[in-house]
Amino acid sequence: MDFAQDARTAALVEEVTAFLHDRVIPAEPVLAEQVGATPGEWTFRPVVRDLQKEARALGLWNLFLPGSAGAGLTNLQYAAVAELTGWSPRLAPVAFNCAAPDTGNMELLAHFGTPEQQERWLAPLLEATIRSAFCMTEPDVGSSDATQVATRIRREGDEYVVSGRKWFATGAMSPDAALLIVMGKTDPEAARHRQQSMVLVPRDTPGITFVRPLTVLGYDDRDHGGHAEIVFDDVRVPAANLLGGEGDGFAIAQARLGPGRIHHCMRALGTAERALSLVRERARTRTAFGGPLSEKGVVRSWVAESRIEIEALRLLVLKTAWLMDTVGNREAMTEIQSIKIAVPRAVQRILDQSIQLFGAAGMTSDQPLAEMFAGARSLRIADGPDEVHLAALGKAELRRP
Repeated sequence: MDFAQDARTAALVEEVTAFLHDRVIPAEPVLAEQVGATPGEWTFRPVVRDLQKEARALGLWNLFLPGSAGAGLTNLQYAAVAELTGWSPRLAPVAFNCAAPDTGNMELLAHFGTPEQQERWLAPLLEATIRSAFCMTEPDVGSSDATQVATRIRREGDEYVVSGRKWFATGAMSPDAALLIVMGKTDPEAARHRQQSMVLVPRDTPGITFVRPLTVLGYDDRDHGGHAEIVFDDVRVPAANLLGGEGDGFAIAQARLGPGRIHHCMRALGTAERALSLVRERARTRTAFGGPLSEKGVVRSWVAESRIEIEALRLLVLKTAWLMDTVGNREAMTEIQSIKIAVPRAVQRILDQSIQLFGAAGMTSDQPLAEMFAGARSLRIADGPDEVHLAALGKAELRRP
């Protein structure tokens, strides 16, 4: 394995780093000001659109998507770029059109969509003229077991009829989320993993009710479209809106979540690096009990342990990306599950220590640490909780000869 950056990756890293520090991070207070001035809105604020325009002009656009539709980067090449976007979770991913859930939805449309579906939905998503939401999680069932989804998708003539309740549909509060990809059961009597299907549901279809926005540890993610609870009451869409085939929903979901998990981990490492950069500055300039915090043994231990964890987990993420590129996602499942467990845990711990070092200031919006902590904590549930991945990983390990 050779994880050295090739010439293209090195050039992209240099460009993205410059854009991040020159344009994105200085724009964070601008975003906060614009959100505060428009509290009732769920759409991208002007500063996001300005950054997108600049990033696209520089060719820093759709970097996550391999093939002709995107930048053509491998998972290994994208890893270094995605980590940088984690330095500014609110602004950097959307600036480069590399933000969830649109990334995963674009991948689904690129891999499983018909030409007509790609023309209607993938093309405008690649242009960032619309947004989308992924509707799988439900409030009334344990959604860590995706086979339990209770939403029904039944065929009636040339239509599918969708009935059910979803929540934590990221981005769906935004009126720009023109497409909802909905997972439900088309055949409850089929084999356990063949009961589910996915359909493409336009936002303006009759029968959809956006019940309420949801918060994550108090944060509503308003500038990214929030997280919605949605009711589908006999929502009718053409049969041509089926994504893939009937019964393919579970397999499609797994195909979507694999790359999504590694992208989350890549960005989370960048968040940890941003936290450490803030810690270094704070520790050198803040004085307590007769000297700078940087001279306190506990602070040095925190920083040393954080560096060790970041370096070790970065190597595991790079190995995972390399395996996904060389032998495929299925053969990389052990590593995908490992990073999904280990990275959010470590980053949550690093952020917790960073908040502790900042004291009261770390709990406020004056610093990005508290919101970053909420994001890292949510990753231990999103795309499958730790316990599910631990159980699957342990089961697979015990099967090894």
